[in-house]
Amino acid sequence: MYSEKVMDHFQNPRNVGEIEDASGVGTVGNAKCGDIMRMYLDIDDSGIIQECKFKTFGCGAAVATSSMATELVKGKTVQEAMTVTNKAVMEALDGLPPVKVHCSLLAEEAIHAALWDYAQKNGIQIEGLKPPKSDISEGEEEEEY
Repeated sequence: MYSEKVMDHFQNPRNVGEIEDASGVGTVGNAKCGDIMRMYLDIDDSGIIQECKFKTFGCGAAVATSSMATELVKGKTVQEAMTVTNKAVMEALDGLPPVKVHCSLLAEEAIHAALWDYAQKNGIQIEGLKPPKSDISEGEEEEEY
């Protein structure tokens, strides 16, 4: 049912925790399943993500997607982090069961929410970044997976 990578990231999650005085913090949830994900970013003056941590309340797939998302954005520029989609998270984990695709969307939204917080704190605009949704299940029917 789950790939070896999903199981590995669930059983041995990377980058769990908080970053004190984070450059950006984003919290998103899905009211339908009860998952909540908080992403912390430490971004240097050059716009490079030096550190990324997460705290997730949810199922194993939510933990695994959070863990993989942190791995995918660490060391990237803010603009490169914007290109990390739910599909990229799923591919990096060698796929997710259809009923767990929303977990990868939560990871994408958590990254964007943390980037939004960073942009707001620094009075900058990040191309393509939209205000975060507090509940990703809103308008889920329109989302393309």
